[in-house]
Amino acid sequence: MAKVKEVQRIIDQNSVVIFSKTWCPYSSAAKQTLNRLKVQYEVVELDNRHDGDDLQDALLEISGQRSVPNIFFGKQHVGGNSDLQELARSGVLKGRLEEAGAFA
Repeated sequence: MAKVKEVQRIIDQNSVVIFSKTWCPYSSAAKQTLNRLKVQYEVVELDNRHDGDDLQDALLEISGQRSVPNIFFGKQHVGGNSDLQELARSGVLKGRLEEAGAFA
């Protein structure tokens, strides 16, 4: 329960959050996409934290997704890299990021 509160606090305090692992190519692709748009975002590298597995369990409870990357815009769950890339392909990614305050 404490980890659910911690993860929710991270989500609530940041306009864009990626829960990631340093070795994950899908996490890297998601970060590259946001970097190209010059988005301000918070990254939580789960494999660099002693409680990373617990945070992933909390993410499952919050979002229904345990895999990484696990992405949130404006406190709303976006999904993973494939969901992010689909938003980019469909032309709505920048608008969603603007709504979340990612360019402030």
